This record gives sequence, structure tokens and C-alpha cells, in this order.
Amino acid sequence: MTASLYQVNPPAAPLSSDLVDLMSRTETATIGHILHDGFCDPALAPVVTGKRVAGTAFTVRIPGMDSATLHYALSMVRPGDILIIDRAGDDTHACWGGVVTLAAKLAGVAAAVIDGRATDFAEIRSHDMPVWCRGTSSKTTKFVGLGGAINIPVSVGGISVMPGDGVLCDENGVVLLKSEQIMPICSRAIAMQENEASVIARLRRGERLCDISGATTMVEGR
Repeated sequence: MTASLYQVNPPAAPLSSDLVDLMSRTETATIGHILHDGFCDPALAPVVTGKRVAGTAFTVRIPGMDSATLHYALSMVRPGDILIIDRAGDDTHACWGGVVTLAAKLAGVAAAVIDGRATDFAEIRSHDMPVWCRGTSSKTTKFVGLGGAINIPVSVGGISVMPGDGVLCDENGVVLLKSEQIMPICSRAIAMQENEASVIARLRRGERLCDISGATTMVEGR
């Protein structure tokens, strides 16, 4: 391997526990009622269902079939980090499998979001490791000296991600938030979630959804 092909930067400052807790109480679909941007391609789907995970983005870029950078990154991650893996357009090679899952789990990685494929889904599930990816592949990455980068701006699921951004993943998808967005957006979303119970109660009492939501006024102009 040629050392100059590998760019390694220290991780960004982790988000405060208060901000991570606020994100973890929020559903991505509720944020979808507020924001239009920041959502990864829905093709990035969870391998383990029923998970909601929030944390600080630790970014990795892996070109093609070379996964040396990812293995090295696992020596740098902090407990609670979420690995954001830019596959530089590769949709063929699986960079994540059973052994990487165990290494990440032991390092305290909260989750991984891969803009590409993984393998060994049964092992990922047996380790209860939250992983979002574009599906499975039996063709895996290797060590071929193509290079890579750690803790740089990356693109995952069509979204630009900076090291240190907030990441929220659940069964509906993945959303990225700048640190300054987390408090206002998540607080508003949580309030909407708490209000949902009253909406359901009103529906059960016979009220129409269009009257509750304001759609009647918008459509009929009154």
C-alpha cells in the first residue's frame, strides 16, 4: 500500500449526550413532516428491523474493492459513533460482513450507514448490529491499495455529510442533521409526536381528518 493514498483525519467533536438523546426520541418520518432535505436515499434499508439509533457521524470513504480504510477506521471510532461509509459509487462489492460487524460492535459503534452493499446478514442480525445499506452481495472488498479517507466530507445516499453531523436512523430511513438543527427540529418533531395521540382520539370520536389537519380550510378556502 502507498501511504499517500490514505487520508486519515481525527474525528470531529462528538455531539453532546443531550442532543443525541433528543434525536433518539425522534422519528425520521416526523422530521419528514418538517424538512425536505437531509434524507438519504430510501434504498438504504435496515438489515436489523425495529431499531432507532442516533449518534455522531464518523465518515469513511472507500473506493471500489479496497476496504483497508474501513478496517483502520475501526481502530479510531469512539463508542456511540455512527459510521457513515461512502462507497465512491461502487454498488457491487460488500465492504461489511460478519467479522467487521463484530469488530464494530466491540468498538462500541452505534450503527453503520453504507452507501453500498454488505454481506453476512445473518451474522449482522445475530450480533444485533444496526446497519443500513443498499442490500447484499457475495462479492466482497479486499486489500488492493486503492486508497481511502477517514473523517472528510462524504456523500451517502445522495446527501453530503460532514464529520460530526447528527445521524438519526430508524426503520423508515436515515436523516442527517447539522448540530445547530438538532434542538429546534427534534423538539418540534417530538411535540408533533406527542400531539398524535390527541389526533387519534379525535378521529375515534368521529371527527374528519381533513377538519383536524386544516385540509378542509385549504381546499374549500374557508
